[in-house]
Amino acid sequence: MESELPQILRLVLALAFVLALMGGLALLLKRFGLSTGMKTSNGVKRLKVIEALPLDARHRAILLERDDKQHLVILGPNGETVVENDIKPKKSNEKTPSKTIQ
Repeated sequence: MESELPQILRLVLALAFVLALMGGLALLLKRFGLSTGMKTSNGVKRLKVIEALPLDARHRAILLERDDKQHLVILGPNGETVVENDIKPKKSNEKTPSKTIQ
């Protein structure tokens, strides 16, 4: 058992070293902005997620915006389905009409 102690200690130290290298690389990538998605040539992101709503355990409704147009997409385990596209974005001062149930 005494002969295995240095080998186990070497294994633990090697594991800690590899984990430290991975963490350092992740921090460097984050600092230089390489961990986010690709940007266009002018540096402006064109795509963003406006809202995401879980529908059930496996499906999700996503509202995406690209170039001032919104798209409603349902994501699920079998793929994605575009429900509606080319939606005009709602202005912040516009109010959603409220529905009254009688």
